[in-house]
Order: sequence, then structure tokens, then C-alpha cells
Amino acid sequence: MSKSTETIILFPPDSQNPPIDLDLDKFMGTWHVTHSTLPLWKSRKDVTITYGLKTSLSDEVIKFDDIVEYRAKSDPPSSTRSRVVGIDTLMSSTATPHTQGTTPPSSKQAQTRYKWRGKGWLMIASSRWQLLGCSEDPSPGNAAAWAVTYFEKTLFTPAGLDIYSRTARGLPSEAVQEILGKVKELGGDVAKISEGFFELERSGVSSAGAMEGGDQGNLEVLDVNSA
Repeated sequence: MSKSTETIILFPPDSQNPPIDLDLDKFMGTWHVTHSTLPLWKSRKDVTITYGLKTSLSDEVIKFDDIVEYRAKSDPPSSTRSRVVGIDTLMSSTATPHTQGTTPPSSKQAQTRYKWRGKGWLMIASSRWQLLGCSEDPSPGNAAAWAVTYFEKTLFTPAGLDIYSRTARGLPSEAVQEILGKVKELGGDVAKISEGFFELERSGVSSAGAMEGGDQGNLEVLDVNSA
């Protein structure tokens, strides 16, 4: 298997304005959640998140639809997936102080921090999440595209991390291992959270998934035959 040629760069979730030049148009579309630390996914499979812009990138407030779809692990692959629909709104970054004699921070706000709010009966539910890093080309047509997201703690869920891929097959094992290593290098609570990473089941993908043939380290792989 060929090694990933793209450099993996991640930023800690408390970064106010990380230098991630995100093209939101390309980031939209469907992502497969292949790895996570969030306990709610341990009993589910075939998890995808689909983003769709609701506003123009030139608008003062950027919003996009957020549709999460999944199956229970006991559901057959042909079953209709459950759906959770919400809206993500870009959160304003706090201005970074400028120390005299240093390079001033970029005035362009990084489009990486969002507040999610549910639709319909879930309107009372909300959470905050942040993009820690992604491919230079995150477009749906790039099968090698990746993204790492961080979710803040809520009343119902602990803080957690997800790894996204544009395909259900997932990323090459080398890319996954590099991402895991980069997350650990961030240190602090994020590094501790990353110790709980596990691979999600995807119908039609072996239990090793993208990890096949690679060193899985501390990554827990859920048994796809347990459904």
C-alpha cells in the first residue's frame, strides 16, 4: 500500500484563529465517520455526515445544513438509516492580541468553529464543534481526503474526536496512524481523549477496514460481526 504524500497538520481545539485555509464549498458534501472516540457510535454503524451550505460565503453569517445518518449495529445494510438534522453556524473568533515586534495575526477569520443546533423536536439541543485539520483538497471527488473534528462536552456526551473520510473504505492505514500520532502530539486533554479512538463498522468493509495490514497501535477496532 502506498504511503500518504500529504502532510498531516492539526491544530488544538482552543486555537482562536488557526491558519487553516478551508474552502467551505469543497468541504460540503458527505463524509464517512470511520474512527471516533464518542461512545454513542459504538452501537451504530454506517455513520455519515452530510453538509450543505444554506448561505453564500459572502454573507455575514455562514450557516450550513448538517445531516447525520446511521444504522444500529443490528440493522441489515439494506435498512433505512436513522437521521438527525441540524444547522451549523460559524462562531466568531476572539481577536488574538498582537505583540509589538511580531507578525500580526491574519485578519481573515478561520471558518473552523461552529455551533450546531437541532431542527424540529431537537431544536432545544445544541453543541459546539471545531475542525482541527483537513486535506488541502477536501472535495467529494478526492477519495484520499480526510478531516479531523473535535466536539465539546455537552450535558449528554463527553468531549470527543472524529476522523472523516470521503469513502466508506476509509483512509490508508499509514494516513490513519499519522493522524493518530498528530492528535497525540497536540497534548493535553485532546491527547487523553485520543486514547479512546475506535474504528466504526461500515457495511461491506472488513473489520480492519483502512487499518488492514497496518499497525493498529492503541486503536480499538469494533467487531463488525457482532451485529
